[in-house]
Amino acid sequence: MTRRGARPTSAPLVAVGFVGAAFLALPLLALLVRAPWGRMASIVQGPTVGHALGLSLGTSAVATLICLVLGVPLAWLLVHCPPRIATWLRALVTVPLVLPPVVGGVALLMAFGRMGLLGQPLESWFGIRLGFTTAAVVMAQVFVAMPFLVVGLEGSLRQRDRELEEAAQTMGAGPRQVLWHITLPLQVPSLVSGLVLCWARALGEFGATITFAGNFPGTTQTMPLAVYLAMQGDPDAAIALSVVLLAVCVTVLVALRGSWLPSLLHGTD
Repeated sequence: MTRRGARPTSAPLVAVGFVGAAFLALPLLALLVRAPWGRMASIVQGPTVGHALGLSLGTSAVATLICLVLGVPLAWLLVHCPPRIATWLRALVTVPLVLPPVVGGVALLMAFGRMGLLGQPLESWFGIRLGFTTAAVVMAQVFVAMPFLVVGLEGSLRQRDRELEEAAQTMGAGPRQVLWHITLPLQVPSLVSGLVLCWARALGEFGATITFAGNFPGTTQTMPLAVYLAMQGDPDAAIALSVVLLAVCVTVLVALRGSWLPSLLHGTD
């Protein structure tokens, strides 16, 4: 007999759930255990770390802003365009989620590199070079991160309660007023959750970045690339840089916990 209000549980299911949690926690714990705490201050204060961390934070913030500007209209389009078009658009949006990042980098290079479909005329006509620049870092991050916002926001828009929108329309509100004053404000939790996921994915991007932007300190070397480079000669430094990245991500998620990300971090009742 179960207590009123209690949710029945299955012991095997709980046990397997804890195994899954342990699988996720153990690598992070091992990272902290193996971290060279005695050298941490000297490693973190090095110029390479400062430049890489600053570049990662700056480019991921810009990439997240671009995802917001492009992703919200794209999610809205997916909800309101004809089903056949929506099917193809949704497939296009989800491709970067399943595509190996290095393949995405190659695709970006073929489109925007010096010999790319758009990159060649941009450089020859306007002198604009995108490949292997800081702009390429941002473009790679947007390419791999924007689907996280679009997919989540599309689902939220499809499940929204339309009664408030219909009530506003009966009171004389136009489509634009309904959009800006009713629909979008109700999507703020889902929107911010998607933006945080975008930012986290952009911050950790590696494959597309190194392929399309290269690994140039101070210009395109982000923290994940700095970790990879350090791993070749100084594993302790790579672990220290990984701990810094982990600390940044956890700090942001904890700061947003409960206020902006209840559905993402707490679950629904």
